[in-house]
Amino acid sequence: MPAPPPEASLATTGLRLRPDPSLAILDDGRVLLGGSPCRLLRLDEPGVRQVAAWWRGDPVPSAPAARALARKLLSAGLANPEPLPAPGPGAGDVTVVVPVRDRPAELARCLAGCAGLRVIVVDDGSMDPRAAPAAAATAGARCIRLPASRGPGAARNAGLAAATTAFVAFVDSDCVPLPGWLDALLWHFTDPLVAAAGPRIVAAGPVTPDRWLPGYEHARSALDMGATPSIVRPGARVPYLPAASLLVRRAAAGEGFASDMPVGEDVDFVWRLAEAGWHVRYEPAASVAHAHRVRLGAWFARRKDYGTSAAPLELRHPGRVPAVSMSGWSALAWLAVAVGQPAAGASVMAATTALLARKLAPAIEDPWPVALKLAGGGNLMAGRLLGSAVSRTWWPLAVPAALAFRRARLPLAAMVLAAPIVDWRERCPPIGPARYVAARLLDDAAYSVGVWQGCLRQRTVRPLLPRLWWRSRNTEPGGPA
Repeated sequence: MPAPPPEASLATTGLRLRPDPSLAILDDGRVLLGGSPCRLLRLDEPGVRQVAAWWRGDPVPSAPAARALARKLLSAGLANPEPLPAPGPGAGDVTVVVPVRDRPAELARCLAGCAGLRVIVVDDGSMDPRAAPAAAATAGARCIRLPASRGPGAARNAGLAAATTAFVAFVDSDCVPLPGWLDALLWHFTDPLVAAAGPRIVAAGPVTPDRWLPGYEHARSALDMGATPSIVRPGARVPYLPAASLLVRRAAAGEGFASDMPVGEDVDFVWRLAEAGWHVRYEPAASVAHAHRVRLGAWFARRKDYGTSAAPLELRHPGRVPAVSMSGWSALAWLAVAVGQPAAGASVMAATTALLARKLAPAIEDPWPVALKLAGGGNLMAGRLLGSAVSRTWWPLAVPAALAFRRARLPLAAMVLAAPIVDWRERCPPIGPARYVAARLLDDAAYSVGVWQGCLRQRTVRPLLPRLWWRSRNTEPGGPA
């Protein structure tokens, strides 16, 4: 991937910032705590005044020091941008690329949603060579036909190579852009550091609460990144974006997607952009409707396919696709609970809280409330993550362990069930808890089958291993300089 331009190191003058929902403002504004992953930023007095002005709605001034501080907040995930009042790129600067294979009816609906835009349809070796060109001609779109199917990555690359505009919007043929989607994404590119922006992928059509799988997909589709805007990178609240709909700066895209990856090529693409120094933004104010799979066989197979991408992604991006990523101390505490030693687990949690308070003491006047909140929340999240890892990756090992060690059965069962139950309470899906939990566990089982299958195929165990750290991270000074 090409590197961002040098001027992108500073935030754009006139940009407005809003605090990220994760942000905690401490010590009268001198300490900012939040982001994803969580970090602590200390501000000097000019920095405190400047950040307070931004929270009141003031734009980023032209002073380089202020622009550097704004960039630090955006990069850390402590703040999110708001639209600039000045005009940015327009629809005339965008080419929509629609890869398709054997979906003429879905393609027609997709093209209707792209009406008025420059569109290139890439026929990825459809069985009927006339269907896609006919649908494209009806919609006034250009059509490129690949003689044989080469996969979605190669099809998107063919459209990317044919586009001449500054921006390319990839939209899958089973998606329909909703009104306003493009404008809600384009303003992000007034920031020269933004290489890509993605909308929220929502379910097409009405929800049917009486059917468990459509209700589950409505609440927890693998393509829906939620209602909160975010920077996108490994370890962030939104770690990747699906290429089902993705707007890309053509100058940043390089040669495009990995054409040798049948699945996970969009995750790899976004991560390569982030590793090259670009920003990728998730913007839920933009929406694109997707025809979710709601037939059990096709849904299960697709979830399994997603799991097979873990091994090749881990080989291309070492350390980015562990079975679980968390504090080693939290893992040790929950391990003690799992083997029937809750007192030992509580002792570990208490010790880590004390150590965290000691580390925060130079930056915060009263570190104990913050340490208790961070450590308590971190340990609860760690238990949730471990439960998900058991059902999503480790169940072929956990089941024999539970059979062999009676004392581990109840803690393991509680950890496995806790994650989907808490998930149900947070998402408020249109189906009851029993059906939601059953669907979530089936979802995890399908993904797990794919993970193990991909590991065997790639001859690696790395996606089956945890990534643990033993020292708290991401404490840094900040300010207007």
